[in-house]
Amino acid sequence: MASWIIHVTMMVLSVFISSSQGKRDQQLYCSACKAIADELNYSISQIDPKKTINVGGFRLNPDGTMKDKKVPLARSETHLSELLEEVCNSMNDYALHVDPDTQHKQYRRFAPRSGGAPGDFPDFNHFQFGGPDASNALKFACETLVDDLEDEIILLFRRDTEHVSEELCSRVSDYCKDSSHTNEEL
Repeated sequence: MASWIIHVTMMVLSVFISSSQGKRDQQLYCSACKAIADELNYSISQIDPKKTINVGGFRLNPDGTMKDKKVPLARSETHLSELLEEVCNSMNDYALHVDPDTQHKQYRRFAPRSGGAPGDFPDFNHFQFGGPDASNALKFACETLVDDLEDEIILLFRRDTEHVSEELCSRVSDYCKDSSHTNEEL
């Protein structure tokens, strides 16, 4: 009898989990995708372009030499992986923004970056601060996207794609495909 109850409970839970996974909030995930691209672009821009990292195997060639090469640190797979581990922590700097003209809602950065220009504050009148639950939802969406798309994100940023936000969020992840606001900057 107990095994039957466990079996039915597992079936109900699996139906609930699969139906909840199919209903992702497009606005939330599109905003998280754009925020990931924005944060990674900013972090990459803060690295000295002259810094390099050695990549390649540590195997010896038949002639006794080792084949490795230097690549720019900012767009190396190692550095991008490190950035992806921390990118979702910055989602606390985002809040829901309502465009006063179109009433379009998306999460945007409200907190100025360290070292930014004085007075580099957005107009807070159009932000909706939903408390920790709102930033937790954005952080969860960010973590989900990073888990699902880590390889694609690294590949796009290594290639130095010009419009990485549009390519990542529209072509790769499908979260912003139906949005008419995919070209909006965060």
